[in-house]
Amino acid sequence: MDKTLFIVGAASAFIAVVLGAFAAHLLKDKLPPDMFNVFEVAVRYQMYHAFALLIAAFAANWIGNYATIAGWLFIAGIIIFSGSLYALSCSGQKWLGAVTPIGGLLFLAGWAFLFVGAISVTKK
Repeated sequence: MDKTLFIVGAASAFIAVVLGAFAAHLLKDKLPPDMFNVFEVAVRYQMYHAFALLIAAFAANWIGNYATIAGWLFIAGIIIFSGSLYALSCSGQKWLGAVTPIGGLLFLAGWAFLFVGAISVTKK
């Protein structure tokens, strides 16, 4: 198991729950509905990829560097995808929406690394 990826995954899941609760209790009446939805998407994808980090942490013993690279891609994706959406929803700065797809590509690359690593394993 990759301890660093596991720690970051657990911390990211914790932060996603905190931000989700924060949004539900404090932001719902302060943000326009479309921006509240953007914030919710950020929380959802952060949580999905927190779980992906936990998967990558455990897969590191099985598929090695592929899982480690996937984990770091997931971390970068969380920061860029969810981070840009958090900033967009709270600031209203529309240009941040142009940054979000980069994070999505990082998520896809992470999943691709897990896939290729899994099909490349030769040990039984």
